[in-house]
Amino acid sequence: MDFNVALFELLLLVSALVAMLVRRLHMPYSVGLVIAGISLSYMASSRFPVIPLNQDFIYNVLLPPLIFEAAFHMRWTEVRKDFVVVQTLAIVGVLLSTGITAAGMHFLLHWEWISGLLFGTLIAATDPVSILATFREAGVVGRFRHLVEAESLFNDGTAAAGFRIVLAFVVGTHVGLIDVLRISGTVLLGSVFCGWLIGNVVLSLLHRTDDHLVEIAFAMIAAYGSFLLADNLQLSGVLATLVAGLVMGRLNAINPMTKRGREAVEAVLEYTVFAANSFIFLFIGIQQARREYDTVWASIGIAVVVVMLARAVAVYPCCMLFSRSSLRIDVRHQHVLFWGGLRGALALALAMGLPPGVPRREEIVTVCFAVVAFSIFIQGTTMTALLRRLRIVQRNGGGSQ
Repeated sequence: MDFNVALFELLLLVSALVAMLVRRLHMPYSVGLVIAGISLSYMASSRFPVIPLNQDFIYNVLLPPLIFEAAFHMRWTEVRKDFVVVQTLAIVGVLLSTGITAAGMHFLLHWEWISGLLFGTLIAATDPVSILATFREAGVVGRFRHLVEAESLFNDGTAAAGFRIVLAFVVGTHVGLIDVLRISGTVLLGSVFCGWLIGNVVLSLLHRTDDHLVEIAFAMIAAYGSFLLADNLQLSGVLATLVAGLVMGRLNAINPMTKRGREAVEAVLEYTVFAANSFIFLFIGIQQARREYDTVWASIGIAVVVVMLARAVAVYPCCMLFSRSSLRIDVRHQHVLFWGGLRGALALALAMGLPPGVPRREEIVTVCFAVVAFSIFIQGTTMTALLRRLRIVQRNGGGSQ
């Protein structure tokens, strides 16, 4: 990837201007950026024919801080109360979603099973950015907000690990049940261990410094180090970074990070996430304008319906398991969990990283972009209205727990 400083500055300028504009228009930031990306593509295609945001850049550079920041800020004392619910949604829900999506694409569009499974796992990954931004603006607080945040984060970890497992069968010769269990166990346990190891090594180093600049450096090392270690071992970098973020953040009861250091790390992570999300959503807009959809409209329409159905099956039956317990989830909140399952950066990064030999690779990537666009433009823009319709928030912006 050729690094173009002028283009980098342009994208950063556009991101800042869009952030200012959408606040005035009360529009989701992600929607504004995608529209800006589409506009950029049409206005500047001859000047900037190649946008330097490929799969490697998104997956290895932009994605780790997004995952790490979300895990680092997770309020573990709140989340652990609903840990069983979160893990049920993130594990059982993702498995159900993957299976239904794969079956739908196989029987309705005659995709190969392996193509359907790859698409099912990558599209099961949800993006909390837009929904949590809407929650902040609407004033949604309390248990439900923590539940949505945790479900989306652990969902990403499960989906990414599942994708790595399915991909192992594409490039290898593993076909038996024993092989499935062995690879699954290796990927899951190995990824968790990588994140735990890097997180604890960095924590031990933090005991030896009170310099906030060094603490920032160590935090970034934990984010990228855990990701790269797991990825190079053919494990899940996303799951490893998630664990490292939890270890570095609020999960550790005796965190050696100084108050000034934590504030500095949080500020740097906040800006890094802003920049990463900005580039990703601009990239989505630019790619939407340049992709050819003429031959896959039927596939896109069916995929959107199948993905939404799969999300419904992943949410409602799992929540029903807790309907008679103290962990019961309000039906209104279940509706928001279903409609708030937006797709974004991780799904795109996984799709673009498919090996060339995967059956229907280009169709999978194109359909993935279309499903992401649907979730951003349709689900993202109607979330506030849904929150008001369900009376989770009031029209004046007052929040609810």
